Amino acid sequence: MTAVGDVRRRRIDELAAKAGAIPEGDGGLSLTRSAIRRLRRDPVAIIGAVIVVVFLVVAAFAPLLAPKDPVTQYLLSEIRPGLIPGPQEGFPLGVDNLGRDLLSRLIYGSRQSLMIGVVSTVLGLVVGMTLGVLAGAFGGWVDTVVMRFVDIILSIPGLLMAITVSVLLGQNQYSLMIAIAVVQVPVFARLLRGSMLAQRGSDYAVAAQALGVKKGRIVFGHVLPNSLSPVIVQATLSLATAIIEAAALSFLGLGDPDIARPEWGAMLANAQDFLSVRPWLAIWPALCIIVVALGFTLLGERLREALDPKFRR
Repeated sequence: MTAVGDVRRRRIDELAAKAGAIPEGDGGLSLTRSAIRRLRRDPVAIIGAVIVVVFLVVAAFAPLLAPKDPVTQYLLSEIRPGLIPGPQEGFPLGVDNLGRDLLSRLIYGSRQSLMIGVVSTVLGLVVGMTLGVLAGAFGGWVDTVVMRFVDIILSIPGLLMAITVSVLLGQNQYSLMIAIAVVQVPVFARLLRGSMLAQRGSDYAVAAQALGVKKGRIVFGHVLPNSLSPVIVQATLSLATAIIEAAALSFLGLGDPDIARPEWGAMLANAQDFLSVRPWLAIWPALCIIVVALGFTLLGERLREALDPKFRR
């Protein structure tokens, strides 16, 4: 009987593996290897990946790449009402209204955007996955309670929710991360719950239940791993959203008040009073936000297509 049980368990494992496998037309490659191969041939994915890699490198090595200290005031003698020095020797992009090197502040601002985006996305991912697993694994009244809670959060506009949480928790970078994470929780929860419900109806899950395999082993051993692909893709897309929302909250004055930590949204807000004098003070941080968000969006969309069977050719 033990040998028969082992054979059945192996059969269930094979069915579970096939649930995340690719069609025969892709040469028997695993899902991950097939996705990587497709991404390497996609120029849009390459562009997105290059933008993301450059952003990560700049953020990681900001102290080495920045030509000046981002908080030191330079060229104060040249700053007068209606005149802010532009690009010149030693200052490729000029200085801001307080004489701080604009290029150095943009480089250091990438660190803040990356940290806020990653931390808030991870927090939203962890909490959202927890709710999604509870709803998708147990179903019944647990699913009802969890999803009604998620629906309540979704009923409030994302930016309004982020502003409310940020105001309640106070003006600092930690409340900013939590505020953005709260907005992302229902997205991950609903996505993982739907994916798990689809996997629960698969052949391998039904066969395992018929053989008396424990529910915990089915959920955490097969259903959950096979449900993670869309969640990973969404996390990539959520990074772009988190960076934009962080900039929006900082623009509204709800970000980090510490001027020693430059942030693109705060730089954009500070430049509004000087648009007629130096419009590039607003244009450069705006371009940084747009390009980085575009990079994560392009990479995330192509990753979704590479992992989705509907888009495989």
